[in-house]
Amino acid sequence: MIAVVAAGLSGCQPGSYSGAAGVATVDETRPDLADIAWLDDPRSWQGPSTAVLGPHSLEPISAEAPAPALPTTVTSNDLAGDVEVTISTAERIIAVDMSGSLAQTVWGLGYGDRLVGRDISTTIPGTEGLPVVTGSGHSISIESVLDLRPDLVITDGTVGPIDVMMQLRDAGITLVFVREPAGLEQAPQQAIRIAQIFGQDELGQELAARITDEIQSVRDTIAANIPRDTERRLRMVFLYLRGANGIYYLFGDESGAGDLIEALGGIDVAGEIGWEGLRPMTDEALIQANPDLILVMSGGLESVGGVDELIVKKPAIGLTTAGQNKRFVDMADSVVLGFGPRTPAVLDALTRAVYAPTP
Repeated sequence: MIAVVAAGLSGCQPGSYSGAAGVATVDETRPDLADIAWLDDPRSWQGPSTAVLGPHSLEPISAEAPAPALPTTVTSNDLAGDVEVTISTAERIIAVDMSGSLAQTVWGLGYGDRLVGRDISTTIPGTEGLPVVTGSGHSISIESVLDLRPDLVITDGTVGPIDVMMQLRDAGITLVFVREPAGLEQAPQQAIRIAQIFGQDELGQELAARITDEIQSVRDTIAANIPRDTERRLRMVFLYLRGANGIYYLFGDESGAGDLIEALGGIDVAGEIGWEGLRPMTDEALIQANPDLILVMSGGLESVGGVDELIVKKPAIGLTTAGQNKRFVDMADSVVLGFGPRTPAVLDALTRAVYAPTP
């Protein structure tokens, strides 16, 4: 269901807020995560902070990936139901989704040189010269895709319109939907699924293992440095904002936000109060949750005019501990809930913003 909900929200997520240029990164060497200036009392910090990706190159699991062992037949998670799709050739590939995670996975498997186009969220070094086939609102033009003559398109249903995507199949292009539940398990499972498309199951298992190990390494570092007492840990929620459209959603199950919060060593209060799915925020729900920290997308925060304006527009937020302390952590829209090979780096960046914020 998450893909359907995300596709519905994508129309109010303009690329002007957070496309490639909206992914803040740093190129300088940063201290290891274990060596940052961890807050003794994370709940006492006041003021917002931004999570910034470190150097975000993505090394393929194999320096020289084997040629795809085709043909293969895989399950495509079409929105109307699963269908079997046979892949006969994969020389020219377009992999598109709202967060860029599918193209990242193709790249991580070692098949990045076969990509001929990209979505606006695919920003890993090496893809800069690829034509962008998605625009404002993550919509896709069939002409822009057909002009690139792909023989394989991989997607998850979060870009559309869906009827345009299906037209690609009608035009004779092999179309495969790869949809996995959002969360920390999405990235390794996606690696396994996409490797199956290429007939290279072993590569998928290797990339999945690397992603899992890297995520666990970050989690271990977090666990070793945050307060052991649960009462001193941060109560967090993920709030989706789109000021121009008056959209304020609390993200619960199905968004992956709960997984992210738990990995950060926080308490997922949306889950604690039984908040399911992605639903409009109510003042009562937010006040009941009373988070210490609110996670948001950078573009969403920008769309409401920043933290101070958000509290004016939504006074209920100002009644929470997070609102009183202006304790917000934002991260680029196309990155923060994009569960792919860069998930360990995203978790690392969020950890720095949460536990070693800069004024």
